[in-house]
Amino acid sequence: MEKLMIRGGRPLRGTVGISGAKNSAIALIPAAILAETEVRLDNLPQLTDVAVYAELLEQLGCRVSWTDDAMTIDPSSIRSVPMPNGRVKLLRASYYLMGALLGRFGEAVIGLPGGCNFEPRPIDQHIKGFEALGAEVTNESGAIRIRAKELRGAKIYLDVVSVGATINIMLAASRAKGSTVIENAAKEPEIIDVATLLNAMGAKIKGAGTETIRIEGVGEMHGCRHSIIPDRIQAGTYMIAAAATRGDVLIDNIIPKHLEALTAKLQEMGVHVYEMDEAIRVVGQPKYESVDVKALVYPGFATDLQSPMTSMLTQGAGVSILTDYVYSNRFKHVPELVRMGAQIRVEGRSAIIEGGRLNAAKVRAADLRAGAALVVAGLTVEEGTTEITGVEYIDRGYEKLVTQLSNLGAEVWRQG
Repeated sequence: MEKLMIRGGRPLRGTVGISGAKNSAIALIPAAILAETEVRLDNLPQLTDVAVYAELLEQLGCRVSWTDDAMTIDPSSIRSVPMPNGRVKLLRASYYLMGALLGRFGEAVIGLPGGCNFEPRPIDQHIKGFEALGAEVTNESGAIRIRAKELRGAKIYLDVVSVGATINIMLAASRAKGSTVIENAAKEPEIIDVATLLNAMGAKIKGAGTETIRIEGVGEMHGCRHSIIPDRIQAGTYMIAAAATRGDVLIDNIIPKHLEALTAKLQEMGVHVYEMDEAIRVVGQPKYESVDVKALVYPGFATDLQSPMTSMLTQGAGVSILTDYVYSNRFKHVPELVRMGAQIRVEGRSAIIEGGRLNAAKVRAADLRAGAALVVAGLTVEEGTTEITGVEYIDRGYEKLVTQLSNLGAEVWRQG
């Protein structure tokens, strides 16, 4: 079993470059199959989720080439192939194949998605959107079958703000006949990134990034070249790690506006944060104040940063309260942090965190962001070596983590 080993107590110092956004990439790759000709995606992160998606597209008949940070997808030979099992079950975002295949072929058979298992995340809003567009959706032996004789535009109100449902409906509606309006849409930067790609492919989408998105369906879409936005969650994790270790790190190749909620909370704790055009410098301080954090939909504090922020809050003086209004049970990192000496208790949607010193321990990452929390915690420990298992989760979201942290002066390595 592979482990991530961390001997902490070293302030992180230097510059770290941020790769393309994972949460964009896993939507942009399936979006490419709506085109009739070749699509090239630049600034692509080298992650296991991306590799799995490349395999899935090849199973559909696409020609995929991936070198360094660029992927070229030629969907000209794509077939409508049922994918009820296999690799599709390893990937939470495999559900984007539903909207993409529905838009391209009017049908899709996709196994229920896997990925991180920190809380059930129903796809009822996705299904609601597909049905509004004229599709019939059934569950057959654990796979979702979606069929439509003809996709027609519709007015769709999302009962819950959902990034996945917003993107999936955009994908299908781009090739539907007539106009579609998505109300109560998610506003995340990744939504805008997907809409930018689709529009470059010939779609007609307006309002991405607002609560109302309007889509005029088109009959055919073509290839293009697109550069993926920087990963705000990866950037935020390095910001937190720099602050937690009392370091001095320049996080480069980012969009600072995407991180305003995190920046505000770090500054409230006493961290010195300096924003530039495409970078942020984080300078840690000897002492931090306790703060309250509420994870909300964008532009609020990102739920994906809630876990590593929990580790940061153990460094504050006094008691902090972190409440997640997006996912009520995203606290699987808490028992592991308690193993490391953290004083944390969970009450409903909230974690009550009392600042104090952490100790080295053997811990396990239960999901991607829980893994990030344990890495941050391990970096703050002044004596001993922290052993983290469940490394496969961390690999789903952090490109070249060991190399990046080592370049910042951390003592971290893989074992086993």
